[in-house]
This record gives sequence, structure tokens and C-alpha cells, in this order.
Amino acid sequence: MAVAWVHEWDEHAGSPGKYVVPHEPQVLVVNCGSSSLKLACIEPRSGRTLEHGLAERLGSPEATVTLELASGSRREGIAELDHRSALQHMLAQVQTQQLVAFGHRVVHGGEAFRESVRVDSGALAVLDALSSLAPLHNPKNVLGIRESMRQFPELPHVAVFDTAFHQSMPAHAYLYAIPYSLYEQHRVRRYGFHGSSHRYVAARAAELLDKPLDALQVISAHLGNGCSACAVRGGKSVDTTMGLSPLEGLVMGTRSGDVDPNLHAFLAEHTGSTLEEIMHLLNHQSGLLGLSGVSNDMRHLLELEAQGHARSRLAVQVFCYRLAKAILGLCASLERLDALIFTGGIGENAARVRELTLLHLSLLGAGVDARLNAEHGRSSGGRITRSESRLLALVVPTHEELVIAREALSQSNLQMES
Repeated sequence: MAVAWVHEWDEHAGSPGKYVVPHEPQVLVVNCGSSSLKLACIEPRSGRTLEHGLAERLGSPEATVTLELASGSRREGIAELDHRSALQHMLAQVQTQQLVAFGHRVVHGGEAFRESVRVDSGALAVLDALSSLAPLHNPKNVLGIRESMRQFPELPHVAVFDTAFHQSMPAHAYLYAIPYSLYEQHRVRRYGFHGSSHRYVAARAAELLDKPLDALQVISAHLGNGCSACAVRGGKSVDTTMGLSPLEGLVMGTRSGDVDPNLHAFLAEHTGSTLEEIMHLLNHQSGLLGLSGVSNDMRHLLELEAQGHARSRLAVQVFCYRLAKAILGLCASLERLDALIFTGGIGENAARVRELTLLHLSLLGAGVDARLNAEHGRSSGGRITRSESRLLALVVPTHEELVIAREALSQSNLQMES
């Protein structure tokens, strides 16, 4: 492979640097979302991201592909581009000479997959059967796996599940108070998501605090367009806010989070909406977008809030209050709280959201340090609370792709160089 310039994930400075590619194994991470597709070529040992790409608004006239390659950056609009064509287009341009495996993000593994798995025909059949649990995501995840396997049949392909990290939850945390037969026959239960992110930031917090992970008890809040919080005890998930699907829990960009289960019947009766229409409303027209009436983007809402836009202010307040309420609820699964971790696009970058959330956590003794919070904890090892605060709050940038890349290498029976 020729020497090339590459980007490195810099968790502390927040900006990429440039390095010469060393000769070490590389894994291509594929993340097929409901309307987007991400690729990242990663060196699992160093954690460097060599190349990456993002296809957005797939299936629409505004579909775009952005690539950051060793040969340069490019962005192009390709109207009506679908997931399969986008993956083919991107795979044709990324470097593949040193690839040793593919790592595929899969949203829902149900109870069939308690850990990452090397994909074969049997695993694909089970994944197809699980699509009903995550109809917006799993079919696209499987499509990405099939197309990648078709183009690179000689390489191992590993599925890494959002739900796997939460399989350590006890029954009293994952069961719903509905007839037990529904769990026995249909596996209706709480599964949790964002597992790779919660796993990564908990381990990273242990490093920052210089404490063994198996002795640490933390709550991590992954906040982006999708949001979830998780209680992690000894490196294992013991409770989380998302449930059977990614719709349960916190207020999100376009998802409602928790609502009264009777809302469906109420809306059907009073608005004449079908179940499909109600589910579309709760998944795509609610959350920050529904409350504000203008946007699901927290950056935009914070700008509007500063300008006096009342509905944007309300959306931000509801988001932060519901997050704080969930954090307090997750404390029931811990003996103590060593740290509260903020991560994800909002968690890492929205100082206002962190400040408002921590104000609701005065019961835990949260004391925000305005200067450290404004700089996102970059000069203090992630800490954004005052030294005398009883609650330690950290900003820890997530790196889900790196978790997936390392899992792919591990499950492929390949060893990273020492």
C-alpha cells in the first residue's frame, strides 16, 4: 500500500491531524442507518481513522455522499441514491488493500445475539427474522452486510450489536409488567441500544479517573438525534432508558421517548389516525422537532432560544428535565455514582444542555464549573464540575466505530500487533 495522509481521531483537541499510514491491519466499519450510511476505515490498534464517508438523505432528491479519503475530500449530490448503490459507490473509492475484516453495526440482536458474531448464512437468517424488532434499522443493517459480503467474500464480516452490551441487565430491569407469556412467546422485553457507545465511554472514564473498570459505577448519557442513558456497574450495563425499541426513554431529535401507552388509542379515537400514522408521528414528528415546531437540531434550537424563541426554549427545557429525571431513576441500580458521563454530539458539544441538566441534579450535589463546562472539559481530563462538587460530571467523546473495529478483529480470530 502506498504511503498516504490520514486523519486521526483526537479525543482531546477535537480536530484531526495528519500521519503516515503504518503497515498494520485495517477494518472497514459499515453503519447503515434508516436514511444514511457511514463507512470508516480504522486501524484497531492505534485507533486511527484512515478514511471515512457519509451518505445522507438516501432515497430522496437531496441525497449526498461526502468522502474523506487519503487522496482528498469530495462531496457530491446523487439524487434518489439508495443504500445499496451508496455502499457500492463508496466501496469503489475507499482503499481496501490492507483490510482484514468488516465490522457491521446492527441495531437489534434480540436475545439471539448476546455478543458480536462472525456472520454466516445461519446468522443472516436469524438477523432477517429479527427485523420486526427494529423495522427502521435492521433491514438496512442486513442489506449492508449482504452487499459487503458479496463484494468481499474472502474477508470475515462481523456483526456488532447495539443491544449486546445490555444483555447483562437483570430480569427486574428488562422485564415489562405485562403478561409473562408475552416474554416467553415473543421475547417482549427491554433491550437497550447505543451499547457500543456506553461501553466505550465507561472504559474511557476508568482510564481518565485512573480506576479499574470493574470497580467503577457510572451513568453515561449518549445524546444525539437518538438519546439514551445507561447505568454501568463494573463495566456491565445494569439498566438503560431505551426498551424494546429505540423509541422508549429520553426525549430525542424526532422521537417522543416515554409517553402514556394509552396515547395510541386516544389518538386513534380522536384524530382517526391509523397505527402506522401514530408510530410515524412518535418516531419522526415528535421529540425536539415536535415541541419546538422548527427543528430537531439542538444547535439550531439553542440559537433560537438565545434569540427569545419560546417554543425552542421549551423544547430544550423538557429535554434536560427528562434527562435529569432518567439519571436519577438509573441511580436505583447502583450503590454509588462515581461519575456522570456526557457523550454523543449533544453531550460533547452543548454546554447549555449539560448545565441545565446538572441544575436539576442538585439532589446529587452537582456543582457546575462554568469555565470547564464552556470548554467541554478539555483542560481538565473531561471534568466539568467544581472540585468540591459531590457529583463528578465528565465529557467523554465517544468512538463507537473503534469498538466495532476491535470487535471485528477479535471475532475474526485475528490478533492486533503488540
